[in-house]
Amino acid sequence: MHAPDSSDTPAVSYITVDAAYAGQRLDNFLMTALKGTPRTLIYRIVRKGEVRVNKGRIKPDYRVEAGDVIRVPPIRVSEEAPAHRPSSGLQKLLAQRLVFDEDHLMVINKPAGLAVHGGSGISVGLIEALRSMRPEQAGSLELVHRLDRDTSGLIMVTGHRPLLRALHGQLRDGQMDKRYVALLSGRLQGTSHRVEAPLLKVERPGGEAMVRVSREGKAAITVFTVLERYKDATLVEAHLLTGRTHQIRVHAQHLGHPLVGDSKYGSDAVNERFKAKGLSRLFLHARDLKLTLPSGKRLSLSAEPDDDFEKGLAVLRRG
Repeated sequence: MHAPDSSDTPAVSYITVDAAYAGQRLDNFLMTALKGTPRTLIYRIVRKGEVRVNKGRIKPDYRVEAGDVIRVPPIRVSEEAPAHRPSSGLQKLLAQRLVFDEDHLMVINKPAGLAVHGGSGISVGLIEALRSMRPEQAGSLELVHRLDRDTSGLIMVTGHRPLLRALHGQLRDGQMDKRYVALLSGRLQGTSHRVEAPLLKVERPGGEAMVRVSREGKAAITVFTVLERYKDATLVEAHLLTGRTHQIRVHAQHLGHPLVGDSKYGSDAVNERFKAKGLSRLFLHARDLKLTLPSGKRLSLSAEPDDDFEKGLAVLRRG
């Protein structure tokens, strides 16, 4: 990667993507290339079409290819941007929640409430904390995939570019098995529901991303299997056969049974009713992850939901 020149007078610059960075998301690539530039600024210049790839407008989730020429508008890049360090408590928590750390791959059982990256008023997210904890890998560590801030569970991080590309390929081709546990509002009938509903991401005024079912969207498939029923809620396993933004949350809404605690796609009245019982979080947890490493090694990882999730279920069982 040939980074742009940084000077007192910013100018349009061009970055050529080296093969080592092929497969990385455009926004993550620019975070590395434009050290010190806030992620919110990178999103803004991409959304406005000020960043061009091979002279064409592109989206933030575009994955760069070797030889791509990226046009970057005039911006001030501070190489000495102040670093926000994670608290000692967060570092200790993440060390305790490290589920797997071998073969260039880290898998962390992310707690609910921790964003995967900083931005929009969040100084330190999961990836910034891990980069601070492992300074020798700070320049290479990347999220393999994402979880919403209020979703807990297994998330992958690697600093090995070939592994990142291989895992992205498995995610793209549906070769990775990802299963969640979720609490749906209301009593879901039957034992299993396969939801095939294309999802379209739209942007609200102000930049908030929303997803809705639309014929114009990308194919999305989720299989919901009932695990346990309560008086006014249903615990399910959600098996992702595709990996779209907010897929489980929107497909649950599409079923007519939005997730308990979902402030974006759920019902405020329903959420308030559950809050009165002590259930105040988003009840979605990435529990199981199965994948194959490039070496042929098969991984099967699992992390049970946190205490606040289990305590909520205990309240419902008492009825």
